[in-house]
Amino acid sequence: MGRCEDKSIFVTAAGQGMGRASAISLACEGANVMATDIREDLLADLSKEAEKKGGRAIKTAALDVTDPGAVTEMIQAQGPLDVLFNCAGFVHQGSIQEASADDLEFSMKINVQSMYHSIRAALPQMLDNGGGSIINMASVCSSVKGLPNRFVYGTTKAAVIGLTKSVAADYVANGVRCN
Repeated sequence: MGRCEDKSIFVTAAGQGMGRASAISLACEGANVMATDIREDLLADLSKEAEKKGGRAIKTAALDVTDPGAVTEMIQAQGPLDVLFNCAGFVHQGSIQEASADDLEFSMKINVQSMYHSIRAALPQMLDNGGGSIINMASVCSSVKGLPNRFVYGTTKAAVIGLTKSVAADYVANGVRCN
């Protein structure tokens, strides 16, 4: 316990699923967590749940990760982050013939561009602070493996893997990990 003691951590899509579980676990490890989600109602009892499990209180805020200005403003307002956890994502179902250009564009905004904007907002402070960690939620359904009826999802998650590897290669020597 205490592996994240006093670390400043920003989590997207913390209202449910993996994002919620991660925010609670990080608070239980002593982190100062800012948990965001487009659905503020899903964040309402997050802090209480973390405290019930022995964790720190969690700050929460509504955030639409497809709004670059809002993402940048909120991340920069947090001060230097130790960890950025990009967990927001959308799973489209269907083959290439069942996916419209709008479906692909929407998924690119949530699954890839939101990470681009949040990393660009957090990275300067991480570099000034001597380092940090960026975690991007990817999937085996990506460049790793194709799955039936997941054309758009697999395409965007493959882009996440490429984005992650590029940021890692560019900034690891400056103390910023990207996984």
